[in-house]
Amino acid sequence: MFNFKKKFGQNFLSDKNLLSAIVTDAGITQDDVVLEIGAGAGALTKELSTRAKKVVSYEIDLDLRETLENLNLENVQFVFTDFMKEDMKKVEKNLSSFKVVANLPYYITTPIIFKLLEESEALTSLTIMVQKEVAERIVAKAGGKDYGILTVMIAFYGEAKITRIVKRDMFYPAPNVDSAVVRIDKKTRFDVDKDRFSKFVKASFSMRRKTLLNNLSTLYSKEKLKQTFGDDFLKKRAESISIEEFVEAFKKLEN
Repeated sequence: MFNFKKKFGQNFLSDKNLLSAIVTDAGITQDDVVLEIGAGAGALTKELSTRAKKVVSYEIDLDLRETLENLNLENVQFVFTDFMKEDMKKVEKNLSSFKVVANLPYYITTPIIFKLLEESEALTSLTIMVQKEVAERIVAKAGGKDYGILTVMIAFYGEAKITRIVKRDMFYPAPNVDSAVVRIDKKTRFDVDKDRFSKFVKASFSMRRKTLLNNLSTLYSKEKLKQTFGDDFLKKRAESISIEEFVEAFKKLEN
């Protein structure tokens, strides 16, 4: 029996049909190299190993080492370290392209997603199990309460969709919330400086009840904003602006 560790956000899946469905959602074939973050007890790892060419699986909990190595999965390389502390250049040194498939720990979902999207050169897609409410924020449409920085910045890096909802009783121990599987296909969609664009989006959402004029005046003078945009745009709030409009507005300001 495992000693579940709250600090690592451990909730394990064992339903074989669900595990198989997640791997199918990720579109894994014999040509794919898969990066898994959070091997847990290895249930998803095993399923991935039957379908992928190679699996590189990160696990932070050293107490799971014996369990995982005893699975004797020939095409799986286990790395027992904190993925968030790894340099992406080191992670993908021998990987020309890879897909991520992972049941992410809830407490660190967003940092892991952005580490991969922002720093990886070789990532093609992410298929991840996340809290249902996080999934709804990832795929939200402009104008809704779930729409925010997370939505816009993930849309900046690719296209996201929810592939399935997973009820809490599918996990052991059961968490307090339902989950969802989200697939993000990485695409280079916009030719702008990603770091500056990220600051622009974060400033736009800094105070949700305030207008773009007020929020963006922390980065640009109100004079410049008024010279660049009409009143109609500056009176809007960030949650009503689509990713395309954000990029267009950013380009205007940068030029």
